[in-house]
Amino acid sequence: MTITLGVVMDPIGTINPKKDTTLGLLRAAQQRGWRLRYMELADLQLRDGDAFARMRALTVTESSQAWYRFDDDGESLPLASLDVILMRKDPPFDTEYIFATYLLERAQAAGCLVVNDPRGLRDANEKLFTAWFPQCCAPTLVARRKDDFRAFVATHGDAVIKPLDGMGGASIFRIRDGDPNTSVILETLTDHERRYAMMQRYLPEIRDGDKRILLIDGEPAPYALARIPAPGELRGNLAAGGHGEGRALTDRDRWICMQVGAELKARGLLFVGLDVIGDFLTEINVTSPTCMRELETQYGLAIADQVLDAITSRLGARA
Repeated sequence: MTITLGVVMDPIGTINPKKDTTLGLLRAAQQRGWRLRYMELADLQLRDGDAFARMRALTVTESSQAWYRFDDDGESLPLASLDVILMRKDPPFDTEYIFATYLLERAQAAGCLVVNDPRGLRDANEKLFTAWFPQCCAPTLVARRKDDFRAFVATHGDAVIKPLDGMGGASIFRIRDGDPNTSVILETLTDHERRYAMMQRYLPEIRDGDKRILLIDGEPAPYALARIPAPGELRGNLAAGGHGEGRALTDRDRWICMQVGAELKARGLLFVGLDVIGDFLTEINVTSPTCMRELETQYGLAIADQVLDAITSRLGARA
């Protein structure tokens, strides 16, 4: 049976085809003979309790100049007509994103496999979900009040603070005890104590890289991508100018994966990126984890095929 795979993503014409993980997954699916259907968030709709979308037949290529084409003008079809949907819309994880997960959950109820599970996407905030695994994390505070953050910095001496809905290293600040910019940073991140933010003890091991570990159905790929900060930069994120270097997983990395993997699998979070600095888990990326292509290139891995194998196994279990 030929599998029909739908993808919900940001506009495909805006991606970087040399490293985009979603494109790598689509190419691998096409090589298996799977049919591809393309959607953006605005294409989704709900009619009398049933989820529909305007879908366009998609062909992807190996070209870095013309990496896709639409084979028709699209038509509105039930999402349940698809075998599987990849939800690959990038953050921000805002209200519109949450609304989209409800539409996708209706498709799931009608028999379509959604990767990652819509309820899991809602429940596992990429920053907050680390709280379910405190044994893996450095000291962490989620709060609104400036005095709480000031006390945290006074205790630990050096900390980073970030919004709960960001990606790519956006709006991450470092605060040292006595920093004269502390007030304005806290006002900015909390919108004058109207928004929650996350503070973590600063980890000097960031100089060796912020490691991205990919988990497929709870099991890690054998190598991580260490994202090394650019000179004078706090953040290792590739989007913030860092560069990626492959690393074999350490015993501690594997222990962290063991701590979180079973819970992720149970929540239907089939493709996840863990961020690890030194010995500590800092984020659990469930929306649209990246770095797959870099690891495949450096080590000759077939991570996309592992993801598709896991999807095939889930589909088989439903049959």
